[in-house]
Amino acid sequence: MLSDRLAISVLLLPFAMWVMVLGGWIYLLTLLAIFGVAAWEYGQLFQAAGQRPARLLIVGGAALFITAARFPMLNPQGLLFALAIVLPLTWHLIDFERGATTSGTDLAVTVCGIFYLGWLGSYFITLRDLPDGLWWVLATLSSVWLADSGAYGLGRALGRHKMAPRLSPKKTWEGYIGSILGGAAGSAFLSIFWQIGAGADSLLTWQTGLILGALVGFLSPLGDLGVSMLKREIGVKDTGAVLAGHGGMLDRIDSWLVAVAVGYYFVWLLPFIFIKFV
Repeated sequence: MLSDRLAISVLLLPFAMWVMVLGGWIYLLTLLAIFGVAAWEYGQLFQAAGQRPARLLIVGGAALFITAARFPMLNPQGLLFALAIVLPLTWHLIDFERGATTSGTDLAVTVCGIFYLGWLGSYFITLRDLPDGLWWVLATLSSVWLADSGAYGLGRALGRHKMAPRLSPKKTWEGYIGSILGGAAGSAFLSIFWQIGAGADSLLTWQTGLILGALVGFLSPLGDLGVSMLKREIGVKDTGAVLAGHGGMLDRIDSWLVAVAVGYYFVWLLPFIFIKFV
């Protein structure tokens, strides 16, 4: 399994870098493909537990929120927020009338899926569209990988105290500290190179990279634990089997969902912090 994971990572990394650098339609369509699969897996998870979420609405709603981040005219006056509630409500009212017995819970699962994957997923677009957005996306996502590596390394070497034994038995507090340290130190180092691409006037420096990496290492495990919570409750190991050794697509992007939101608001607030304190 480890060899499968490494082989797939090596194969996909150049493609991922190419997509992020290229941006535009290729970036958007790649995101829609990734989140389409993840949204379908999310619906299948709850279907395996006997629920009846509206998988087509989850996939379509997530896609619309992500696309609207690039084309705001698709969401005039917050129209998508209203539709994300009214359409699932209509769907599940009809489903209940036709004999479904868990439509109230199904409605909550459907609406949550749309916002969980669509709204958080939209930060991949808004972060990429910021000034120096390419380099901030690279800094944010590399922080996730570095934090994961730090958590694995320190957790394997020193891990003794269980962090969340019901959610993820292998996670330890030592590994969590490794996540923060790995994210901070690794991001600080890589940001030296990201700044070369962003330019000397960019606010992306090794210092801001260090802070961003620490924040990602501190908060992104919430995404991993959140999906673990869903899987433990339902009683499955993975959300799917899209990639050998990697589980499902939702398994792969769980930490990214939190990280890109953290990255976006960090970059958005950075000019105000910079002006005030620097």
